[in-house]
Amino acid sequence: MLRGVSIRDMLIIDQLDLDFQPGLNVLTGETGAGKSILLDCLGFVLGWRGRAELVRQGADQGEVTAWFDIAPDHPVRPVLEDAGFECDDELILRRINTRDGRKTAFVNDRRASGQVLRAIGEQLLELHGQHDDRGLLNVKAHRALLDEFAQNERLIEACRAAWRSMTAAGKAVDDRRSAIAAVAEEEDFLRHAVAELTKFGPEAGEENTLDARRRMMQAAEKIRDDVAKAHQALGFDGAEGMVSNASRWIENAAAQVDGALDGPLTTIGDALNAIGDAQAQVEQFLDSLSFDAHDLETTEERLFALRALARKHGVAADDLPALTDALAAKLETLDQGTAGLADLEKAHRAAQAAFDQAAADLTANRVSAGAALDQAMGRELAPLKMERAVFRTTITAGTPGSSGVDDVAFTVATNPGAPAGPLNKIASGGELSRFLLALKVCLTGQDTHRTMIFDEIDRGVGGATADAVGRRLKALGQGGQVLVVTHSPQVAALGATHWRVEKHTLGDVTTSTVVPLTDPMRVDEVARMISGDTITDAARAAAQELLSAV
Repeated sequence: MLRGVSIRDMLIIDQLDLDFQPGLNVLTGETGAGKSILLDCLGFVLGWRGRAELVRQGADQGEVTAWFDIAPDHPVRPVLEDAGFECDDELILRRINTRDGRKTAFVNDRRASGQVLRAIGEQLLELHGQHDDRGLLNVKAHRALLDEFAQNERLIEACRAAWRSMTAAGKAVDDRRSAIAAVAEEEDFLRHAVAELTKFGPEAGEENTLDARRRMMQAAEKIRDDVAKAHQALGFDGAEGMVSNASRWIENAAAQVDGALDGPLTTIGDALNAIGDAQAQVEQFLDSLSFDAHDLETTEERLFALRALARKHGVAADDLPALTDALAAKLETLDQGTAGLADLEKAHRAAQAAFDQAAADLTANRVSAGAALDQAMGRELAPLKMERAVFRTTITAGTPGSSGVDDVAFTVATNPGAPAGPLNKIASGGELSRFLLALKVCLTGQDTHRTMIFDEIDRGVGGATADAVGRRLKALGQGGQVLVVTHSPQVAALGATHWRVEKHTLGDVTTSTVVPLTDPMRVDEVARMISGDTITDAARAAAQELLSAV
């Protein structure tokens, strides 16, 4: 509920503070007094797009603050949470407009973007009037309004889930078909490449191994003689024999010197062991140098073929095994793709059938709810002196989507037999106001979270019809809050709270203000609305009668 508004230096308002009340709040005043300016200021603080020039002449900046009571289950709370704002039971919105057009918004004293402000505002206030293209006259919103009336939340969520499953299954089919088509274009290349690579059987690190073996074989003849000489020098005719003799001679002498030669004897033993190990390793290496010319030829052919394959496929030789696996996988996709595609297509058909059923259930409920809404509208239009008018909810096949397959539009015919058409095309100004009011009464139900503002929605009606309009506005305000800008004394008399908008001119400065009316002041204001500028005793008596009949 809107608790209050504070306005500073906006348009022709220099300073204004208003405290609104539950129920029906009425704002009256002479034409041009500034009632629409108050609505412009409310729209500004809620982020609605409106006038470009809002700052009062002579001021550096204008500012509007609005504060709201927020119930625990108010639909604005998820919007605030998604935007990262904490909210207790009170929500304060503030927006500043500077002379150069810069706008700054705050939500509970934290900066907020205009987009976030608009999302919050849509959950707090509804504005309805004869040019209500944001709400009931917007045919794009009719399906959502009907769903809200029908309480279709569960069916819509089921439809959305089925739509997501169907679109995901369809994407999987399309992706598989695209993959098969892409692979099919290179089938001949794939089969030849996989056969060639598989037959060759490249291994990781093979290039380095082959290259090292080739270089070793090329150098083998040159190094073999040196290595053989080294092997002979390490043998019994060389180092091993000499060290063995030294060991034997030391042993003979050691027996006569009481252990003085034990250290050298041990060292010589270690040397013999080391010489033996070296001789064995050299001998092993000599064995590896044993090859014939065919071994070198075979190694070179394998190495050159490996490098040629790598150049052919534009990869490093070590990447050929991974390439073989990747190309084989592509070929397997082609070979097995038809069977996999059939499974995916079957899953897509099942998902399509599930969506069709969910959409059909939603359509059936919308048709039933549309008939109920038409009947409810018929009951509401009769007291508004439109008993001959016909309201119809038309449901036609639309583009399938997450919310079903239906297009919904509210149409009217003002007289039996007359062609039906959109609300804003068929009805006159006064008729349109009553249609919108009746529709809002039917659609509102128990939703009392949003404050509803009606801007001269009673224009063009009077007498008993105006009284019927006022009583429906009052009914809408029960348990909630309604603000109405009106020129109808019958409507004004039904308000729980009444303000008069006044315009004053001092010199060349014009300002607008809003005055809360006491009971005696209300009598004079309603009398003015009845008789005009000159308030007669008869007008006062009529005003008192209207106010006492509430």
